[in-house]
Amino acid sequence: MRSTESNVTQSITQVIAASSLGTLIEWYDFYIFGSLAVIIGQQLFPSDAGASALINTLAIFAAGFIVRPFGALVFGRLGDLIGRKYTFLLTLVLMGGSTFLIGLIPSYSSIGYAAPILVLILRLVQGLALGGEYGGAATYVAEHAPVGKRGFFTSWIQTTATLGLFLSLGVIVLTKNILGAKNFADWGWRIPFLVSILLVVVSIYIRMKMHESPVFSKLKAEGKVSANPLKESFQKKANFKMVLVALFGATMGQGVVWYTGQFYAQSFLENTCKLDFNESRYILLWAIVFATPFFVIFGSWSDKVGRKWIMLTGMLLGVVCYRPIYQYFLDATDVKEMQKTMLLSESEPVVERGLVPDKADSLITTTITKTLTNGMTFKESKVEVITEDVLAEVPAVQTVIKDVTLSTQSYIMVILLVFFQIVLVTMVYGPIAAFLVELFPTQIRYTSMSLPYHIGNGVFGGLVPFIATLIASFQGSTPLSGLWYPIGIAALSFIIGAVYINNRRDENVMD
Repeated sequence: MRSTESNVTQSITQVIAASSLGTLIEWYDFYIFGSLAVIIGQQLFPSDAGASALINTLAIFAAGFIVRPFGALVFGRLGDLIGRKYTFLLTLVLMGGSTFLIGLIPSYSSIGYAAPILVLILRLVQGLALGGEYGGAATYVAEHAPVGKRGFFTSWIQTTATLGLFLSLGVIVLTKNILGAKNFADWGWRIPFLVSILLVVVSIYIRMKMHESPVFSKLKAEGKVSANPLKESFQKKANFKMVLVALFGATMGQGVVWYTGQFYAQSFLENTCKLDFNESRYILLWAIVFATPFFVIFGSWSDKVGRKWIMLTGMLLGVVCYRPIYQYFLDATDVKEMQKTMLLSESEPVVERGLVPDKADSLITTTITKTLTNGMTFKESKVEVITEDVLAEVPAVQTVIKDVTLSTQSYIMVILLVFFQIVLVTMVYGPIAAFLVELFPTQIRYTSMSLPYHIGNGVFGGLVPFIATLIASFQGSTPLSGLWYPIGIAALSFIIGAVYINNRRDENVMD
């Protein structure tokens, strides 16, 4: 008896390891782009594009999320027709290849607007591939899991999205520190894209050795594989109802909580609060390290108490807590106000002279590094344009705050607040794979669960950085205005989920 249990456990461990490694690499490939949005924007668009370069880059980033549901339909159908193994092997190849090619695309200065167009095309391929990956991996693991432990085992797959983000941040920070800021901005940003091909090759080798899901193999041997998974998924009233419940009552709210707590948090700290590049990423890295085990904790707990209220509680806490959290971020980095009473020292001015791109005007940048009594530092740059036209009006000097580093107390507090947001992510995301798998029959599971997941997570969630940044840029908006989007979506999903979702614990997925 013990030997049998040991063999089963070992088999499942191998399944989880092989599935998780490939999925982690796909998330890594997908997220390097978002983590480098500011630098990539400077490479893909004209040097005088200003804030529009970031918004356009975030739009390209968002495009990958928008096509994920189409990838879910295409690869979900293949997964229900030919099997789980070969389908998400194909998605891995597509994701790895497109990520590698993004690292080779010339900049705007070399090929003009062909650069962002080519990157957009590759980003769409990434989105399609990821649309087929997650459903396959989650289904594959769930169909191997024993009764009573499906939430626990599938929660390991759930960690891969956050660990993929962690890996992307780690590689980016390490590369930047080795090469230096200037070399990294010029060409070193390509390295995280290029090295991913090595990880993909290793993962492909491991996945080639995997066996097909026993549940699907049994279904295929009995001749019960669905002839038309798309038709069965969306034309049968009972199944389509479950697709809608999964989307609006679970994955929609889960998606905005995920991307607010991790991606928008980083974007807000770097672009709105002007934190130093490394500082913002170290904060997220520490928060991820401490919060990641909660994916498994909440996934396992959902086997005992059910999936529903763990997920909905995470959404509700996000609705209540986001605005106070981000208000603290603003207050903790308000150096303009702090320096009035807390200025300790200033460095000697560093003057840089150059030319305005595509013009004959001169650009003079004077930068002073300031230190406050609480240990915070920041750079204050005054930018002045000197024109050759003697009749032109004297331009106003523009003051820019950048590279803020926090005091020790504020640094710890910001880590804790980002950690809390990622714990909310683990609450909504840890149990959701088991929840989705249990909603649908084996014949159409890959297709049925993939679509609501990728619309909710990919479209509603993936658009958080873009929509929130866009809303905050409107005239009359405040820096916190962008939060109304994730707060509104999470609140709506909480209400729908509370009314229509059953509190599932361990439904039979063996049909």
